[in-house]
Amino acid sequence: MQQEQLAALNKLFREILPDNSFYKTKFADLNAGYSFDSLQDFQNRVPFTLKTDLVSDQLGNPPYGTNLTRPLSEYVRYNQTSGTSGQPLRWLDTPENWEWMLRGWWRILQNCNLRSGDRLGFAFSFGPFLGFWTAYDAAVQLGFLCIPAGGLSSIARLKLFQQNQISALLCTPTYAIRLGEVAEAEGVDFENNPVRSIIVAGEPGGSLPEVVRRIENLWPGARVYDHHGMTEVGPVSYECPENRGTLRILADNYFAEILDTQTLEPVPPGEVGELVLTTLGRYGSPLIRYRTGDLVREHIAAIGDNTELGLLGGILGRTDDMCSIRGVNIYPAAIDSIVRKFDWIAEYQVNISTSRGMHEMAIKVEPFPEHSAKEELFTALENELRAQLTLRVPVHEVAVGELPRFEMKARRWVIQR
Repeated sequence: MQQEQLAALNKLFREILPDNSFYKTKFADLNAGYSFDSLQDFQNRVPFTLKTDLVSDQLGNPPYGTNLTRPLSEYVRYNQTSGTSGQPLRWLDTPENWEWMLRGWWRILQNCNLRSGDRLGFAFSFGPFLGFWTAYDAAVQLGFLCIPAGGLSSIARLKLFQQNQISALLCTPTYAIRLGEVAEAEGVDFENNPVRSIIVAGEPGGSLPEVVRRIENLWPGARVYDHHGMTEVGPVSYECPENRGTLRILADNYFAEILDTQTLEPVPPGEVGELVLTTLGRYGSPLIRYRTGDLVREHIAAIGDNTELGLLGGILGRTDDMCSIRGVNIYPAAIDSIVRKFDWIAEYQVNISTSRGMHEMAIKVEPFPEHSAKEELFTALENELRAQLTLRVPVHEVAVGELPRFEMKARRWVIQR
């Protein structure tokens, strides 16, 4: 695999240079040309690409920037990032780029217990971010009947999926929970439903046991499959068949590194680091040593005679989401895994504030109506937070319906900088 990745890296540089103005400028001082003797040689010589680099390029060269290898007339797909961590990025793809991403999704879908004749329900808004667009097109290519449900209410989506007897649901982990809860509240019978697979992406959670258990309890007979990707890079990983709760990188599509966020050196096995990706086949709009901001923990899986890079626990959070509370580093996934142990919680929100130069954390919790004002439940949650985090985290009850609900990426952390 390393030899194949090295060959792919050298081909990537031949394909994009000198036509890609962004990287031609960025790599103007690259010593000894654009050919690499080893992966280590590539890592030693090639600088990182930051999101701020791309944002500055697009602001200075509107609207699409200069990270375009082909003439503009050859691009046929437009997407943009969700902008949850700053200025959205506009991203263009050629037909060849798009097909490269669809081939990645073939691998993901083939790992999700799908069968000939299955019907797939897509519970997302089909907005400008990449989302499940590539999943939809890949599923069509593989011969599945695909049912889009953008622009509908949750109950309307449930009825649509029930009428069409879908066997796979694609959405975020948060929305899989939300749909299941609406089904319960509205009396929609899913005891005998044909949904076998729930494919989740868009936010951390699909690799957390507590979140998975919550989803699968709400959808009897279904199994959750996690996946992650980004608009800028495409579909990156799929759930490892041999190690549930671990995402496996599509190693023929990406050269992946896990680096310490401060030293930018590889982290020791088992330590948390930032995922850095190089797209090996998206020539029209490539990314080279892109610091994704995603925090992950390495897991090396033996696959036959080879080994492949996995991400234990999936995406743990983002570098700009991690908070240090009285010396303890806390990631959103850690809070989610604790809260999801308690089935009486309908929704929650994490509030980070600063007092006397110190970060403080508190959690607002909205219970289901039948659990309102039950003090012992909130005490149990506070005790579990203290046991897991070695911190006292105040928990405050809010009225039923007060906290927002999410169809796409959940934004549960409110940080007052």
